[in-house]
Amino acid sequence: MKIAFVGKGGSGKTTLSSLFIRHLAANEAHVVAVDADINQHLGAALGLDENEAAALPAMGAQLPLIKDYLRGTNPRIASAATMIKTTPPGEGSRLLRVREDNPVYDACARTVRLDDGEIRLMATGPFTETDLGVACYHSKVGAVELCLNHLVDGQDEYVVVDMTAGSDSFASGMFTRFDMTFLVAEPTRKGVSVYRQYKDYARDFGVALKVVGNKVQGEDDLDFLRCEVGDDLLVGIGQSDWVRTMEKGRPAPFELLEADNRMALQALQNAAEDSYELRDWERYTRQMVHFHLKNAESWGNEKTGADLAAQVDPAFVLHEHLSEPSAAQPA
Repeated sequence: MKIAFVGKGGSGKTTLSSLFIRHLAANEAHVVAVDADINQHLGAALGLDENEAAALPAMGAQLPLIKDYLRGTNPRIASAATMIKTTPPGEGSRLLRVREDNPVYDACARTVRLDDGEIRLMATGPFTETDLGVACYHSKVGAVELCLNHLVDGQDEYVVVDMTAGSDSFASGMFTRFDMTFLVAEPTRKGVSVYRQYKDYARDFGVALKVVGNKVQGEDDLDFLRCEVGDDLLVGIGQSDWVRTMEKGRPAPFELLEADNRMALQALQNAAEDSYELRDWERYTRQMVHFHLKNAESWGNEKTGADLAAQVDPAFVLHEHLSEPSAAQPA
């Protein structure tokens, strides 16, 4: 399943996504984690030290390699240079799978060993001095969107993306790439303001959205969240001594996370698993094409000098069965 964590800056979005990733690893799920936030903190939240986190390769810097690999032998794509962040796959494209080795993972992913297993971690990369004043962060996130467009995943396979904060997540069509979106909200008026924006934006696209209340201190906080978000509230997560210790750089074994918070993480996994039964690959592909055509008309055709609408393969539907061994990919 493809899972997004969104929320207001400071809501605890990265902390919650890292706890969920640890929980999945402890439950023996296969996980690819992606740090797509402008503030690159997911690696540290997963236990990497400062040097290890800084050494993570930037996906944005590997965009030419990513495009060249994913293009495969797709006859509708004249060259890797004509691919943009929204280019959809078609016949002949190479697809990414959670449980495989490929040049994209070799260049962009690193294995992180956790208490109860290991995961692959990828990161868009931080802003650099050369980016300041001349680049948009969404140009870096484009590498993530392109990979998600070409990724097929099955049950017990998770791609967990820590998205950029606030409504910036809607600056691209990537918000429609997920089976479940967890919006992390504190029990305050500011904490639920991003929820209202997200709910309004996502309504027309069938985005599955659940609210995770964070820093919940009692029933009054839960009552507030229920009043503000209604049935979208999935669970509340309380203050955590385990998290406080982890943030000081002295993490205890994950099995010592408070029982109530472990149960809350299981509720997230249950919701994610429920979303698996509701997958609509035709809608997923249709939305992918929708945003590609919008980007092509808005800026892509002019930038590449090509008619990017011609990249759409009308007979192609991305689907889980394409991850089966019988669905051979180009060499």
